Amino acid sequence: MRMSRLFGNTLRENPADAEMPSHQLLMRAGMIRPLAAGIYSYLPLGWRVLRKIEAIMRQEMEAIGAQDMMMPVIHPAELWQATGRWQSIGPDMGRLHDRAGRDLVLAMTHEEVVAALARHEIQSYRQLPRILFHIQTKFRDEPRARGGLIRVREFTMKDAYSLDADFEGLDIAYRKMHEAYVNIFRHCDVETLAVQADVGQMGGSASQEFIVLNNHGEDTLILCPACGYAANAERATFARPEVDRPPQGDVEEMATPGCKTIADVASFVGVPTHQTLKAVFYVTGDTHEFIFVVIRGDLDVNETKLRNLLGGGELHPATDEDILAVGAVPGYASPRGLTGVRVIADESVLSGGNFVAGANREGYHLLNANYPRDFQAEIVADIALARADDACATCGAALTDRRGIEIGHLFKLGTRYSEALGATYLDTDGQAHPIVMGSYGIGTGRLMAVIVEQHHDEHGIIWPVKVAPYAVHLVNLGRGTGDKVTHTAEALYDDLLTQGLEVLYDDRNERPGVKFNDADLIGLPVRVTTSRRSLDQGGVEVKRRDADERTVIPLDALSVEILRLLKG
Repeated sequence: MRMSRLFGNTLRENPADAEMPSHQLLMRAGMIRPLAAGIYSYLPLGWRVLRKIEAIMRQEMEAIGAQDMMMPVIHPAELWQATGRWQSIGPDMGRLHDRAGRDLVLAMTHEEVVAALARHEIQSYRQLPRILFHIQTKFRDEPRARGGLIRVREFTMKDAYSLDADFEGLDIAYRKMHEAYVNIFRHCDVETLAVQADVGQMGGSASQEFIVLNNHGEDTLILCPACGYAANAERATFARPEVDRPPQGDVEEMATPGCKTIADVASFVGVPTHQTLKAVFYVTGDTHEFIFVVIRGDLDVNETKLRNLLGGGELHPATDEDILAVGAVPGYASPRGLTGVRVIADESVLSGGNFVAGANREGYHLLNANYPRDFQAEIVADIALARADDACATCGAALTDRRGIEIGHLFKLGTRYSEALGATYLDTDGQAHPIVMGSYGIGTGRLMAVIVEQHHDEHGIIWPVKVAPYAVHLVNLGRGTGDKVTHTAEALYDDLLTQGLEVLYDDRNERPGVKFNDADLIGLPVRVTTSRRSLDQGGVEVKRRDADERTVIPLDALSVEILRLLKG
């Protein structure tokens, strides 16, 4: 490709709204352009990178027996209504209707479609197992698109689905997919960390994320440097600090004027924070049901765990008006004496005792509140948020936290979707059973951005060989069409193409500094420069993008040297 004909221009300055290096560099290198918030076009250079990433994905999917196909972007709402996700997913879902008034869904993912297909295509256990995949457009109406390709509204995903007769088969498919993902990321030269994760909207019994550690990431990871435990904070567990459980005292009120925070109350009463109870209030998004959460004062609520415990859906912080309406007092609330309120307690209320809790009276707290003597909860479960310096539940060492970007996710779905949509098979005895499913996804554009996050310097991108848009950046420093330097560059361009090398040829009428800056910015693996000085020295200058060394190579040895550098 001649740069004089290339569609898309490089930019000298970073876009004003671009904070992450990948966003800045992909824009500046002329690889992507925004159409609207979270919606991007891939220009020719960026599209070549994306196609190479997709080729790697197809290679690894087919290596484990997965079959490539294509499923629609527009789905009938009935499928999503049958699984309950039409009702449980909020404004992230793109909803529309056709001219006949039928409700439709813009695909966020394709579990429903796969289950509907399996319902018609699978009849017998002899047709299992199967793994299907496709690379297709998705839409999620993200409330806050950011980071260029990191969090977008329209995106491309490689999503795969396993269909098995039993959970043992699902375990086998899950392991195969895990290994395939490891290989995909290795080919893309991306370092990842596999962590336990929340199943979220997908549901199922277990999930695992592939995470790239990055300070710009939106995910918080909880890690144990001692035993290797790794989990998304949404899913992470920890060992709660041991506390004494004293003999229960009698409940009494104590005036605590102006003490509305845990720290204020603990200091005023003269107790550690773990001897207080924290009240946290939510309202559900669909039914506007009031949720009263009780947790020990030294801990925080993990809203993802809480949401899952309540069966999904949206949770919003309750207002003071909501709190007063159920008979509680903001800043001085406890579940003691309240009726008609859903109370959810963290299991930390079972340890310790003689807690300081709100008295539901302005300026007063209760002393010696104990569970379950003085208040009851509908559910007691682990809804606490793991934090840095908490004790690892596996080995007891201090946990650490890091930020990261999710680039792949594996789910053991089980029979949630097959049961809802009637996807069954007949066993050897002719008995019908629901097909056991798994779901596995990688965002292709996000993976492209993460490659840039891990492979760049102050001058631009440094593409790994297997995903670079072109292998060679040929820079012509000649002065015109009749110039010996230009003649050599033109002949080299034709010769390298004949040998099957992918070449981006800078034949523009630009200054050498502009051409070198653009070469570094675009970041192809090998740069070849034709100039008067190099020809006088007997060849052309060759440089790897990730090295400072420049070497003049004779023309008859150039292709061998390029291949050596690419393999290296």
